[in-house]
Amino acid sequence: MSEANNAGSTSGRSSVFFASFMTLIAAGIGFAVRGQILGDWSAQFGFTKGELGQITGGGLTGFGIIIIIGSFFADRVGYKPLMVLAFVLHIFSALVTIAATPIFESMGKDAAYACLFWGMFMFAVANGLCEAVINPLTATLYPKQKTHYLNILHAGWPGGLIVGGLLAFGFAGRNAMITQLRWEIPMLFFLVPVLVYGAIMFKHKFPVSEARAAGVDMGQMLVQFASPILLFLLLLHAMVGYVELGTDSWITNIMNNVISGKAILLFIYTSGLMFILRFFAGPIVEKINPVGLLLASALLAAGGLYWLGSGMTGMAIFLAGTVYGIGKTFFWPTMLGVVGEQFPKGGAITMGMMGGIGMLSAGLLGGPGIGYKQDYYATEYLTENNSETYERYRSEKEYGFLMFPKISGLDGKKVGDLEDKIANNGELTPTEQADKGPIKEATIYGGRMALKWTAVVPLAMAVGFLILALYYRAKGGYQVEVLHGAPPEGEHYTGGVEGPVE
Repeated sequence: MSEANNAGSTSGRSSVFFASFMTLIAAGIGFAVRGQILGDWSAQFGFTKGELGQITGGGLTGFGIIIIIGSFFADRVGYKPLMVLAFVLHIFSALVTIAATPIFESMGKDAAYACLFWGMFMFAVANGLCEAVINPLTATLYPKQKTHYLNILHAGWPGGLIVGGLLAFGFAGRNAMITQLRWEIPMLFFLVPVLVYGAIMFKHKFPVSEARAAGVDMGQMLVQFASPILLFLLLLHAMVGYVELGTDSWITNIMNNVISGKAILLFIYTSGLMFILRFFAGPIVEKINPVGLLLASALLAAGGLYWLGSGMTGMAIFLAGTVYGIGKTFFWPTMLGVVGEQFPKGGAITMGMMGGIGMLSAGLLGGPGIGYKQDYYATEYLTENNSETYERYRSEKEYGFLMFPKISGLDGKKVGDLEDKIANNGELTPTEQADKGPIKEATIYGGRMALKWTAVVPLAMAVGFLILALYYRAKGGYQVEVLHGAPPEGEHYTGGVEGPVE
């Protein structure tokens, strides 16, 4: 069988889809491990929460920019060249990131910060190129079941979070269950699925895009953005990026101060919920349309986040995590499905713009914003209750966020040194003995307040989805738009046209 015929066969289609799935496994592993080693970076290099947020945010920002740029080329250049470039960048991102320690030793904190920032940026660029390809590619491979297969595709993300979370639980951070490895080692595990998707990618040919197969030109794609509904969906997806990825960047670090040593288990658990539930999106949208699913999800996410920030203990934390985990499960892939179904002429560009806006929001607003809120409320707590402790542990650098006032957060190295001393049963000075309680209380307070304020975002999303639900109801119900031909049978809310193989 020729390579072209093999690519067009059922097995070829499944292989290409599996390679797409593995790109999200790689992204999820890197994301989960990074969330657990933020404390290592803070202690080793002396970063504040705000600086850590800027590093994680820079990665997500690069992700968003490249999804948008890549989507303009995906329909014309083809899927495979972009995937080759992503593969190369994944490899180089690993090399740049692990160089942070020797660069810190020779050039200092600022150089290490730059190394980690650009390493995360390259990792995100590689992920962004993959994302620019795999969403329209899935819509092309499974044109009659877009929402269902986009949710299955994006089960790869929580799948990677689970694998990365287990690696982090066993080997990352001072609370590692098996043994603490240097942070560089668990960080490199994302290269395993990278090598898997690379091997499949180089073997198979890829189909042309759905829009290109239907003869849609660039002008027709761009005119889709004149629709107020599409612009409203972009706004809502910016909120999705903030609340889902922005929160997930921080949730392990925040909850470690509340359930020490077990926060990564909460992260693995909520990721497991996402992984399982995303395989059942198709049957769910058969019962309620995608907008109804998004509305219910937003309400659950808002309630779960507020509950997590409310100071509960024990099993109540896992119950709150369950509510939040279910709530965030369907956001990202279902939003992509709605755009693919309502604006099929937009091709890779509309899907890419959605993903890009979500990532940019997470990177520019979510990661830094949630980090700032932690610093702001921890600082407020200490200045009001233990000002002398604050003066001893404050960072020398001030920073702000958007229009909010500049603050001096807690110096991560000073806090990390104290925590290491406590964890290793070192002898504390009288001053350190007096400081350890207020520092921990302030950190917990800052994290909880950050989660409470973040709950406002999905609440606003719920209002937006309610407006969309009323809009579609006034039109006679949610109906899929198809490029040509009759609407598909089976899954009521999906459709399109299958692209031929190159």
